[in-house]
Amino acid sequence: MARFRKALAASVAGLLLLVAGCSGGGSARTGGDGKIRIRFQSLAWQKESVEANKALVAEWNAAHPDIQVQYVQGSWSSVHDQLLTSFEGGEAPDVIHDASDDLADFAYGGYLADLRPLLSDRLKSDIPAGSWESTTVAGGVYGVPFLQEPRVLMANTALLRDSGVRIPTPEAPWSWAEFREAAKRLTAEGRYGVAWPLKDPVSATLNLGLSAGGRLFVRGPDGKVDIRWAEGDAVVPETIRAQVDTDHSASRATLGMGGSDTLPGFFGGKYAMVPLGFSYRQQIVRQAPPGFAWQVLPPPAGVDGTAQGVSPQTLSIAQDSPYKREAAAFIDFLLRPANMVRLARGDWMLPTGTQALADPALRTPELGWATGAALAGRLRPAPAQSVRGYPEWKDKVATPALQEFYSGAIDLGELEKRLVKDGNRVLARYQR
Repeated sequence: MARFRKALAASVAGLLLLVAGCSGGGSARTGGDGKIRIRFQSLAWQKESVEANKALVAEWNAAHPDIQVQYVQGSWSSVHDQLLTSFEGGEAPDVIHDASDDLADFAYGGYLADLRPLLSDRLKSDIPAGSWESTTVAGGVYGVPFLQEPRVLMANTALLRDSGVRIPTPEAPWSWAEFREAAKRLTAEGRYGVAWPLKDPVSATLNLGLSAGGRLFVRGPDGKVDIRWAEGDAVVPETIRAQVDTDHSASRATLGMGGSDTLPGFFGGKYAMVPLGFSYRQQIVRQAPPGFAWQVLPPPAGVDGTAQGVSPQTLSIAQDSPYKREAAAFIDFLLRPANMVRLARGDWMLPTGTQALADPALRTPELGWATGAALAGRLRPAPAQSVRGYPEWKDKVATPALQEFYSGAIDLGELEKRLVKDGNRVLARYQR
């Protein structure tokens, strides 16, 4: 979710305007007609996704004349601050679209309803336990994880073929060492084997690090979390640093880029591979020049195979909503298997539901769907999913430290010191 959630400093006045735009008339949502009105704030932004969400809302409204859902458009770029202000002002939407790594502070603050008594047995059993872990905070469940996005390798098919490298599959992925060698073989005059868009380096480093046994955040028996450095935590940062500084198989210029910024170079043959979120396939389909051949490869594997962390998109219910059960029924409708497939295809992501994931439409080799679906069983909650203080650690400690490490300004020892020592100081303030 890194490319959607930019850290924006919004003024109080601006936030209030956002809330006013989302309030739909405040908490008085029953009129003289006796109908219940529920506000659903969606963060869908791709055309197909917005259309799928609005179509499902219309279908619900047609089938439930006494419980009407109002679609409210939110934005990933401002959702955290907007929700915080709306919670504090008593104007929060009933049904809230967000991401699992944004829920902890809201849950601890008492702003979100515990969904355990509200959800249907069907929905509880259809979504795997590992996905539910991503929305579980202090024993309560504060969101329904419904879409997830693994990080994969987008690769230039012609350059792969010409290089003679072994083509990895989900069943036989590259190791991190093989990935490094493949990037070297794909490097030539005027071309890098790989481009790492690391404008937001934290999620990529931590989530891919799970494959190598990286963990970083360790929760003790008392529930408190410490940051600890282990051998597996070094694999991903050392690989990227070596590709940039030693092998010169990775472009230094892309380290400060977002994923979309690398696509022109990818289309132009400047980069043979780009690690990107699964949903970037939509941009590639729309923006690639005619005749450009590309394919989806699994990420490198380590001691834990192709395991990687994800922060699923979620649906939550505001604690102050007077219509929690009606809101839960709407969520259950949205996430019926067939509907979950529609939402997944609209967002070019993977559903969390096991029935939806088995749909043939998500198992076709076309556009890499089958590769993504094959990775679903290896997805894990992002390492810092429910850690209080994580946003501050990420913004003030981890992001600058990783940026300096990848640029060559500090070494691995200094990176470890800053992530762990400085990081634990931050977490301690939230865990007193």
